[in-house]
Amino acid sequence: MAKGYWVSVYPAISDPERLTAYGRLARPAVQAGGGRVLSRDGRVVAHEAGITQRVVLIEFDSFEQAVAAYESEAYQKALAALPDGVERDFRIVEGID
Repeated sequence: MAKGYWVSVYPAISDPERLTAYGRLARPAVQAGGGRVLSRDGRVVAHEAGITQRVVLIEFDSFEQAVAAYESEAYQKALAALPDGVERDFRIVEGID
């Protein structure tokens, strides 16, 4: 079964404190959904139109588990706390089996 991944890139963050508040809600929601953080705020080398700001990569045992975690009540509450001043490119992608 192919793994699932959440890939988030944050081109702009105008309120880091509120992003931290989102993180306090998101972290347990992701863990409850079976997610494992592989990378967060590590070093980035961007090429072409790449962005070096905050990048987060989270792994799940399956694509379906990744989608279910995003749709969970706990994560939806975390999303509601995500500040308006945060620009985020978020994707759920299926790994190669």
